[in-house]
Amino acid sequence: MNDRFTIDGQTAIVTGASSGIGREIAEQFAREGADVVVCSREQENVDPVAETINDERGGTALAVECDVTDRDAVEALVEATVDKYGSVDCLVNNAGASFMAAFEDISPNGWRTIVDINLTGTYHCTQVAGEHMREGDGGTVINLASVAGQRGSPLMSHYGAAKAAVINLTTTLAYEWAGDDVRVNAIAPGFVATPGVESQMGVSAENLDRDEVERRIGTSDEIADVAQFLASPASSYLVGETITAQGVPRIDESPDV
Repeated sequence: MNDRFTIDGQTAIVTGASSGIGREIAEQFAREGADVVVCSREQENVDPVAETINDERGGTALAVECDVTDRDAVEALVEATVDKYGSVDCLVNNAGASFMAAFEDISPNGWRTIVDINLTGTYHCTQVAGEHMREGDGGTVINLASVAGQRGSPLMSHYGAAKAAVINLTTTLAYEWAGDDVRVNAIAPGFVATPGVESQMGVSAENLDRDEVERRIGTSDEIADVAQFLASPASSYLVGETITAQGVPRIDESPDV
């Protein structure tokens, strides 16, 4: 066993952990021996996640209701984490939201809502949790970006702009906090078969063939594997990077052109 990949004994905060990628990251971290604090905007949505984790062996879980756009709520989240576990070793900024609309149809409120959740929420959580990391023994921050923030995405200009800002923040903050032993990286998933995607588009992770190399749709556990790597000592030389997890790359040109 290579202990470089272990996260055993860490304390991790995972935002947006009621379902999908966030829930899978929290559950995997706990199975690997981490104590996790899971949060979402509704306590009733995140309580079952903590209950599931606490019924299994490995790390424990604490469920906290938190709207990441509310600074007071974020401060209470981090305070609850430190009160229970004594420190914050890893922060996974997974909370996000989006809706599809042409740019000209996005209202000021709609724009503000998406930017607040995806970007300002990341700012709040990282600044508050990062203070404990920098004053303690360091840690890792893992931001969930998106391929939409790397190359744009039609009908998702607000979401893509916010995620592009998260990618830039990741690089900048990694430089500023390197001396405090805090590593900041990001993951940019492509299309992932989460419960939300399944309900909207009928694509289920259970129907994906992982015997084929030509993979166009990912699963939440595949993103969780990348998150574990970034939280572990195995990624010690990765600082300020955004790992794109999109399956087979999109190629816009061919030799015949």
